[in-house]
Amino acid sequence: MDTQLLPDNFLTTNLKKVVNWARRSSLWPMPFATACCGIELMATGCSRYDLARFGAEAMRFSPRQSDLMIVAGRVTIKMMPVLQHIYQQMTEPKWVISMGACASTGGVFDAYATIQGVDQFIPVDVYVPGCPPRPETLIEGIMAIQRIIDTEGLPPGGAKRRPLQIAVEPTYVPTPQPVGIRVAGRPV
Repeated sequence: MDTQLLPDNFLTTNLKKVVNWARRSSLWPMPFATACCGIELMATGCSRYDLARFGAEAMRFSPRQSDLMIVAGRVTIKMMPVLQHIYQQMTEPKWVISMGACASTGGVFDAYATIQGVDQFIPVDVYVPGCPPRPETLIEGIMAIQRIIDTEGLPPGGAKRRPLQIAVEPTYVPTPQPVGIRVAGRPV
């Protein structure tokens, strides 16, 4: 097509690029926040860090209105069915951010009741490190989701997404407790 024949106010582009731009510029996060990571998640929405610059300021507490889940903080075995149910109710395409050491690896809580990484139960797209991570780190994680949206685009029939892996019991082995250690000459 000859660009000389087009009027000055005419724009040509690819439909996929327009859809990806609209989708990445209007992410609606669904916060699933517990403990200290939830406080940092709330700080990300305040005027100092201004998550609105990235188009993700509209926190939705309804999974049917959300397309980005932010799992922040500790997740226990009893919370996991609720988290999976919320994830299943979210609209497609959907993305997940695992925020903090506790959501990503269990953190310092190596206990039977704490999930040692939510990626055992739901697919995670971006891991945000830290204990708790700073708001700038979460903003970088959201920008990483936006880069994923730009490169992947519309998934053809959901084929690019890893299926939901529901596990009945954890897939990790707890570390054994120290037994028989002597403290000041006495057995513990």
